[in-house]
Amino acid sequence: MFIQTEQTPNPSTLKFLPGRVVMEKGTMDFASADTALPSPLAKRLFAIEGVERVFFGSDFVTVTKAASQDWQILKPSILGGIMEHYTSGDPVVAGSADTGAAAVEDDEIVAQIKELLDTRVRPAVAQDGGDIVFQDFKDGVVYLHMQGACSGCPSSTATLKMGIENLLKHYVPEVVEVQAVQ
Repeated sequence: MFIQTEQTPNPSTLKFLPGRVVMEKGTMDFASADTALPSPLAKRLFAIEGVERVFFGSDFVTVTKAASQDWQILKPSILGGIMEHYTSGDPVVAGSADTGAAAVEDDEIVAQIKELLDTRVRPAVAQDGGDIVFQDFKDGVVYLHMQGACSGCPSSTATLKMGIENLLKHYVPEVVEVQAVQ
């Protein structure tokens, strides 16, 4: 098994591409080892000292390291952990864990915002090892949750304000601002 790695705009985060499907649909973000219980792969990665966050996309795993750790030391352990997982036959996520997909009817403005995020923003952000998930739209403000490499990335504020906010304002006149939520 050959696993490629890619740098992300966040120097504390690396993107690992195992050459296999990671998530059939949706994404999953594990902010700590405590949240990794439904995922054998995430638990395995959190067992590596220095791993602080794990994110699953469709065909990639994004890992965020502690500031005190060095990628040259940590990367081989993460590659080994991913390889061990895929050779074990364990599922990436056990049972029917929630992948964050909402089944709520949206009004026309929210539907338009989500469509723009899904078609224009999320594919670009996934290239960098992250994801942006719609949280809410209230009083002209779009609230987005940044995951994976986007969470804590030094350039995420610029991406949010100059990129996503301008895009949404252009196509959806009701949008006046975009804010990140934790």
